[in-house]
Amino acid sequence: MKSNMKNIDWLGKPYYSLNAYFKHVYGQKIYKIAVDAGLTCPNRDGSLDTRGCVFCSAGGSGDFAEKYNCEQNIKKQIEDGLSRFNKSVGDKFVIYFQAFTNTYGDVNYLRDIWSEALSHEDVVGISIATRPDCLGDEILELLVELQEKYCEKFIWVELGLQTIHEKTAEYIRRHYPLSVYDEATEKLSKIGIPYITHIILGLPNETEEMMLETVRYVNQHSYKPFGIKLQLLHVLENTDLASDYREGLFKELELEEYIGIVIKCLANISADVVIHRVTGDGPKNILIAPTWSGNKKVVLNTLHKRMKELGVKQGM
Repeated sequence: MKSNMKNIDWLGKPYYSLNAYFKHVYGQKIYKIAVDAGLTCPNRDGSLDTRGCVFCSAGGSGDFAEKYNCEQNIKKQIEDGLSRFNKSVGDKFVIYFQAFTNTYGDVNYLRDIWSEALSHEDVVGISIATRPDCLGDEILELLVELQEKYCEKFIWVELGLQTIHEKTAEYIRRHYPLSVYDEATEKLSKIGIPYITHIILGLPNETEEMMLETVRYVNQHSYKPFGIKLQLLHVLENTDLASDYREGLFKELELEEYIGIVIKCLANISADVVIHRVTGDGPKNILIAPTWSGNKKVVLNTLHKRMKELGVKQGM
């Protein structure tokens, strides 16, 4: 899935964005439609926990996804998502299986919903958000099956790592060790499925150096990621993280602090790794902190301006 870096236009940004990747590969902007497959998570159903990760909203981090119910199946969600766009802005899409853990379900059901998305004429590929500990042999075999059947389209898997530090992982209730992430990346790489690693910046009690250690670990991994998402920690209503925040157990990052950390992170990521995100969106109706993150345009403009002033680019 990676292209010759010498021929890639970063579209004026100081890092290799997902938009630049799509423009290079498809010659146009590709839009993402997030869907809810009606699945759950081992951190929710009692297999590992019932409370979810400490930061996870009631929507399983899929608050912007189309809503699932009996009538709102994957096909209907895709059509509803497509209806929000018009041909003047683009006609090709990625279906993002976002809410909860999207490999945690019956393999036949997963085959049906992933095939539903991949078979759509306007869809160029799918991206599947999951946990590294939810990639059993049946799932891997299914990914290979669909990759062969829909060879003209892509299948990506997004892994929620968040941090390499075990003490933090225990606090956020991740419920798997770093070795599981390593095993998952090896398995995906060996079957030719590109993966994207999610990293959260600003987790309680993590220093800037700890965050950079996570980024370096992911970037220098034996089985290198296709992409990385740098996600700002959001404190959302009705989460245990919100309770700890209100008790003063940690402070959120300020904008300038966050910008500085992101710049250092990008400098430590190889130039051929696609940056799928540099901040994040917290639903404004449940966002407690940081409130400045609600203005994504300001965050991105500040980041780009500061990197230009410092002469810093991804990988250097």
